[in-house]
Amino acid sequence: MEQETGVSSRERILRAAMAMFGEDPAARLSVRAVAARAGVSTGSLRYHFPTQRALQDTVLAGIYDAVAPGDRIHDRSVPARERLADCLRQVLALAGVGEQARAAWGEIFTTYIEREPTDENRAAYLAIDREAQRRVEYWLTVLGNEGALAEGDNRRRARFLVTVLNGLSIQRALPSEESILTTETETLHAAVDHVLNSRF
Repeated sequence: MEQETGVSSRERILRAAMAMFGEDPAARLSVRAVAARAGVSTGSLRYHFPTQRALQDTVLAGIYDAVAPGDRIHDRSVPARERLADCLRQVLALAGVGEQARAAWGEIFTTYIEREPTDENRAAYLAIDREAQRRVEYWLTVLGNEGALAEGDNRRRARFLVTVLNGLSIQRALPSEESILTTETETLHAAVDHVLNSRF
């Protein structure tokens, strides 16, 4: 494999892992496969990413930052309620609407629900879920540091919001007589209001 001049082994590992994940989101990103694709030794990979989970979490964080850069959560000129709702909308936008949402949920159903998931599929799904949870917890921490959110368990709050997002993304794939934008906005505001006004 031809090595890129001036690119660190850590960067080569991340690029290889992201490419593999892009080709197959259910991929487990095995240490050997990623190291081979990156043109580094498994020891080098383990030096930068001691566990497979550390590698998967870093890859997913990078992918999320690439597709949804510049979280609006830091824009204090906008009320906390709207900032959090906008950040949640960013996540929903990745799910698409209509045919795109149906295709995505069809793939999820086939890979993780229809039959017992393999260890590799389970690990891939859990990594995606952890990244979603991490991102929402980060947004809540920012709001808490500003005093816009009462003290409480941000992990539980994030789990609640991620569950709401999952439901809304399924709704995007299903037929509806109402405007998805209207019902989605109402649901997001109800969920955000609950989180901002509750101690849980």
